[in-house]
Amino acid sequence: MNAPNPILDVWCELQCPDCRSALDDVRALRERYGDRLELRLRHFPLEKHKHAFAGAQAAEEAFEQGKGWAYVEEVLGRAEEFDRAGEPFLIEVARELGLDAEEFDTALIDGRHILIVDADQAEGKAIGVTGTPTYVIGGERLDGGKSQDGLRARIEEIADRLLAEQP
Repeated sequence: MNAPNPILDVWCELQCPDCRSALDDVRALRERYGDRLELRLRHFPLEKHKHAFAGAQAAEEAFEQGKGWAYVEEVLGRAEEFDRAGEPFLIEVARELGLDAEEFDTALIDGRHILIVDADQAEGKAIGVTGTPTYVIGGERLDGGKSQDGLRARIEEIADRLLAEQP
């Protein structure tokens, strides 16, 4: 049996300007490692961003519909628009990406993804996440909320080591 691929948890929220700045790093990591590194979006909505919790739920719906990262990148890339327009913007982006926008609307109303978002946030708090973006790989937590400088290189260093250790 093959060992599971290393996991990079990306603690993020879709209204966060620092997370938008981190998009290039996340994209580059996805391109460099492909399926060899499992990138997982973890939700850490911050109270100061009033639409962040809805954004986290919408991201979960996008993953369920098979276009999670494309959706996350689109919303983060237009964070100011999201900030102004709120939930209707989330549904508009779903429609633009060819997702089932009505299902997004229903998901935001019925709260089917709330437990996932709450669980991520609780786990984040338990391991010391205080802001976004925060990365966790190989048991090491890297805080990108203050500065992104050198983080991608550090993540690559850890990922390369973990991949080299695989049988």
